[in-house]
Amino acid sequence: MHDEKRRLILATHNEHKTQEIRDLIISEGLPYEVVSLHEIGDDLEIEETGETLMENSRLKAETCHRRHHTDCFADDTGLEVTSLGGRPGVYSARYAGPACRPADNIRKLLHELEGVEDRSAVFKTVITLILDDKVHTFEGQVRGSITEQPRGEGGFGYDPIFQPEGYGCTFAQMSEEEKNHISHRGRAVEALICFLRSLHG
Repeated sequence: MHDEKRRLILATHNEHKTQEIRDLIISEGLPYEVVSLHEIGDDLEIEETGETLMENSRLKAETCHRRHHTDCFADDTGLEVTSLGGRPGVYSARYAGPACRPADNIRKLLHELEGVEDRSAVFKTVITLILDDKVHTFEGQVRGSITEQPRGEGGFGYDPIFQPEGYGCTFAQMSEEEKNHISHRGRAVEALICFLRSLHG
């Protein structure tokens, strides 16, 4: 059957992230169905013990692959602020503590940058795909700066305080389409999509 979609498990419980990536893959018309761990009833929280985004991304993909014996992928995303020596980096999601909310992380980061002139930052995403038992890695990044105050209602995570280079607004002030087009995750997913497209060329 030609319309049979191949299932790809995304090793996350983050529904925002799942939807963002699913939209990008659907818009390309590729024969893949993206489902999250939550959607297949797996409530495992994979501990991110890696010291780099690459290590965490691979760790999540390999754990998922071991549990479900099927094609899967995972990403790890981090915000690296120049004047903080690359922090929060791999600790981006839990910067303000283990059970913190995104607003807590934003508050902590803005507090650390009070009075700091260099507010440049890089948002990075690393995706690890395990397809037919082979491991593939894709990266995306976008440069920008940290705003003085949160702006915008859209997006998630640090989106309200990250203003990409060449734009007068934050990720949270952009439409989903506009953000997906230029974001770090959008670029990493684009690299993943290019690879998947090459398999169906």
